[in-house]
Amino acid sequence: MEDNRRKMLSIVVVFAFLALSSMPRFSQAILDESFTSALDDKSTTEDESNLEDYIVHVIKPEGVSMEGLDSLYKSLLPVSNLSSSERQRLIYSYRNLFSGFAAKLTKDEAKAMEEKEEVISVRLPKKFSLHTTHSPEFLGLRQNLGIWKQSNYGKGVIVGVLDTGITPGHPSFGDAGMPSPPKKWKGVCELDGIVCNNKLIGVRDFTNSSALDDDGHGTHTASTAAGVFVGGADVLGNAYGIAAGMAPSAHLAIYKVCTKDGCGELEILEAMDIAIEDGVDVLSLSIGGPSSSFDEDAIAVGAFWATQKGIFVSCSAGNSGPNISSVENDAPWILTVGASNIDRSIRAVVQLGNKDLWDGESLFQPKNFPSTLLPLVYAGANANALSALCAPGSLRNVDVKGKVVLCDRGGNISRVDKGKEVKDAGGAAMILMNTQVDGYSTLADFHILPASHVSFDAGNRIKKYIASTPSPVATILFKGTALGLPPNAPIVASFSSRGPSLASPGILKPDIIGPGVSILAAWPVPVDNITNSKASFNMISGTSMSCPHLSGIAALLKSSHPDWSPAAIKSAIMTTADIVNLDGKRIVDHQNINADFFTIGSGHVNASGATNPGLVYDIHPDDYIPYLCGLNYTDKQVSMFVLHGVKCSSITSITEAQLNYPSFSVQLGTSSQTYTRTVTNVGPANSSYVTEIFEPKGVKVSVIPNEISFTEVNQKVLYAVTFRRDGNTGQSLAQGYLKWVSCTNSVRSPISIVFSNQ
Repeated sequence: MEDNRRKMLSIVVVFAFLALSSMPRFSQAILDESFTSALDDKSTTEDESNLEDYIVHVIKPEGVSMEGLDSLYKSLLPVSNLSSSERQRLIYSYRNLFSGFAAKLTKDEAKAMEEKEEVISVRLPKKFSLHTTHSPEFLGLRQNLGIWKQSNYGKGVIVGVLDTGITPGHPSFGDAGMPSPPKKWKGVCELDGIVCNNKLIGVRDFTNSSALDDDGHGTHTASTAAGVFVGGADVLGNAYGIAAGMAPSAHLAIYKVCTKDGCGELEILEAMDIAIEDGVDVLSLSIGGPSSSFDEDAIAVGAFWATQKGIFVSCSAGNSGPNISSVENDAPWILTVGASNIDRSIRAVVQLGNKDLWDGESLFQPKNFPSTLLPLVYAGANANALSALCAPGSLRNVDVKGKVVLCDRGGNISRVDKGKEVKDAGGAAMILMNTQVDGYSTLADFHILPASHVSFDAGNRIKKYIASTPSPVATILFKGTALGLPPNAPIVASFSSRGPSLASPGILKPDIIGPGVSILAAWPVPVDNITNSKASFNMISGTSMSCPHLSGIAALLKSSHPDWSPAAIKSAIMTTADIVNLDGKRIVDHQNINADFFTIGSGHVNASGATNPGLVYDIHPDDYIPYLCGLNYTDKQVSMFVLHGVKCSSITSITEAQLNYPSFSVQLGTSSQTYTRTVTNVGPANSSYVTEIFEPKGVKVSVIPNEISFTEVNQKVLYAVTFRRDGNTGQSLAQGYLKWVSCTNSVRSPISIVFSNQ
């Protein structure tokens, strides 16, 4: 688990930047084998402890109404020997996601039900995990200009957020000047004693607790997507400015599906089913679990059905980076969002006795910390691995009193908890150095003592200084908020999950990166229990923060282009993305190495460019069926995504790379491979494009035709692209891109090639 779980105000806040790979995701109870049956005509009572929640997928018979489906579902349920009613066995009937229901069953009942001809699958639900003042400006959003003006700030669009709930009284959710919800809205407000408004138009709880946010995560993501303008926002006096979501005039609908224990699959499915019926336009889910077959992934299934209804779905890529193939939410109908930083730093500079200065970060910026040099010690000098990590209790017998203590990051220990150990042992301050894996990716945390989070390189230099002198000394200089740093932003965060996708390696994932490091947004309660500040904003990190940025941008595009499909919006975001930073150089990763497409996808979101992409790669929901058949899914598996039975043998299946996707992910063997794409003109009626190709090393790329012309809007043109090997490079991977260029537009598609001997 990523080492940055934060404990504040007695609430264990599960932050999105936690590495999900080591967090338990699939908390499935082992069912008792016993089954109590009726032994005679007398009514007996089953042991309710043998019952578990199951999700049952059913093939929908042709022409059957919803009432007929309800009757079918009940007929599939076992004869109940429970003292409770049949209605309590049937938990929920899905009406919008797929044909099926959730029910309480024993293990034997589930096995028996799975044998029925009309049943596709019966399985236990999974458990998923939770994966701003300056970020709008960093993304080029300006009041009364550009995409904000063109989209009227997202007016009329409804953004549905599945998360930990909401804080309804927060100023980010005020409705001054907000119009009434669209007439299509059918949702409700489940807030005891609190009335929703024209910003916060709907709130529902699916956790059997309360819709109120007792975690912070949901409030933060909702305000990032569509919070209104709030002046004077800051955290402990840092990052002062006007806070705003990406679509400040969009409406918000909140669906609480997560608690501190995680996010249940039943809750997610029910919420998505109801959100579709409520009338949302965009769904934002900063939630995830390991990549799996799409038919066994609740978010993938729910997102597919939402897409069929014209709803755009944006999801976090996960926080298991920089491990390869760690990307989550990797279905092609989902926008999968990785995380990068912005050009803002909350600076905490380490000054050593040899005059060296090393930049670091900390959200806690004490004004009274002395600039005088204090004794400096490495916590691991005693050769104890736990002491080096500043693990709880590890410094009790280490002399750190009044000293600046250097601690190693890692060990599945919260960064803030490391500082607590230093403080409890009498330390004056902490320097937290990255592991080699995390490189230069640092975070502004709410530490409980003077601290600075520095890079791996800086930490090594500090260790060398400690070893070079018998009396090492240091202090921390707190510089506050600095804009324009680093000048090479955006940089990909070390925690941001990487591709290639495990479920579908022929689809390049993640799709995009966006701001997800040290993002300021709304928070349920004051975060400062040190100075008793009344602040109601907090700064946290993770792909959970980058996802709602893209959800809000999708809402802007939906408002300015209401006729665009979810795939068209996604294409516009991907093909206009930036692959260079503020310096005009290639975007780098946490090691300051040029980031590959498995790290950044199509690049960093360019909100202004996305509103005028010129061409889009559109996909009709039915186009995914040949793709799923091409993945060798069984007829039953594919039936999860349609309202009727499917026979892949009667469908012309396609390979993954043949899907009309805005990027190319190709496994290239000794033979050439050709794929087609269809582009739709959404720019000027009369326009012409020519190709520009940056060929991957060792690959020859040809496009036919290499010039295309349009005479009307929404006209479609088909082209073919062929890849063939050009010499033996000795590499396993090569990347490049293909662009269609007109006098006004540049439409870029990344190309990722994995070489094979087959």
